[in-house]
Amino acid sequence: MKLTELARVLGLEVGGVVASEIEITGVGGLADARTGQLTYTAEAKHVQALATTQASAAICRPEHAGESPIPCLISKSPGADFARATRVFHPRRRLPTGIHETAVVAPSAIVSNEAHVGAFVVVGDHVTVGDGSEIHARTVLYDCVEVGRDTVIQAGCIVREGTKIGDRCVLQPGVVVGSDGFGFARDADGHYEKIEQLGVVVIEDDVEIGAGSTIDRATFGETRIRTGAKIDNLVQIGHNVVVGENTILCAQVGLAGSTTVGRGVTLAGQVGVAGHCEIGDGVVATAQTGIPSSVSAGKLVSGYPAIDNRSWLKSSAVFNRLPELQKSVRRLERAMSLEKSAIDEP
Repeated sequence: MKLTELARVLGLEVGGVVASEIEITGVGGLADARTGQLTYTAEAKHVQALATTQASAAICRPEHAGESPIPCLISKSPGADFARATRVFHPRRRLPTGIHETAVVAPSAIVSNEAHVGAFVVVGDHVTVGDGSEIHARTVLYDCVEVGRDTVIQAGCIVREGTKIGDRCVLQPGVVVGSDGFGFARDADGHYEKIEQLGVVVIEDDVEIGAGSTIDRATFGETRIRTGAKIDNLVQIGHNVVVGENTILCAQVGLAGSTTVGRGVTLAGQVGVAGHCEIGDGVVATAQTGIPSSVSAGKLVSGYPAIDNRSWLKSSAVFNRLPELQKSVRRLERAMSLEKSAIDEP
């Protein structure tokens, strides 16, 4: 594909070194791209790498286009436009429509003729699967599950009863949606009585859920993942949680029950949030942050308990010096004690 044609497809302008007839055959990273491939740079500190990359063209911000020694496509969001370019050269492989002969599909289920149901899939009563959706091998859809259009459920997923999944969602292998929330009540003798989990999970449109993640059904009502949320591998979402639009939950994040996470939030790897917290819109929590209470919108927090990121950075810089500071304080205390004793003597 000519660079000018790719620019048209992506809705971008060609800039930098003029080479409009250059042929683009694929995509690659700055360090490993080959001749004929397109790469990208989103930050000023990476622009210098364009001088050594083997890529034939790059996607750059407008302010970096003049510095590029190779042809570039000018973009205000290079990462997002590069992501679109990856799909131009590597479009999703669609599986053939129809139901595999080894699949077990309840008579009351409604599976679109334009959908794919793979080998050893189990589809329960009153399930609906929309046009263009793919249910891959050994997935189980319990009764009354709803799957929208163009959604891909990869191999080995379990979707429990009553779950609703919207359009254009992706569930990576081994996802469990609608498992029982962690609800137990302790009696006077110390034994635990299970609280039946009677709610559902609702996953809105354009949500992706990473491999091995689990989303618990609500005790009552619903657990809801809103449009555009992206959930990494090995994330645990408790009962009655709400995850806001376009929020990112990175690997090993854990959300305890009845937590509400706002729009555009980023929780980095291994962030833990206690139950019944409210995380405001646009909050960013850095890796391994522990959040025991609510966080107001727009905050950047770190550490445990979560505090302002700047305060955490200053505090963490002192940690290694704490033994030395402790010795200094003890020396000062002894000196002050001796001085006081001398003053008190008659």
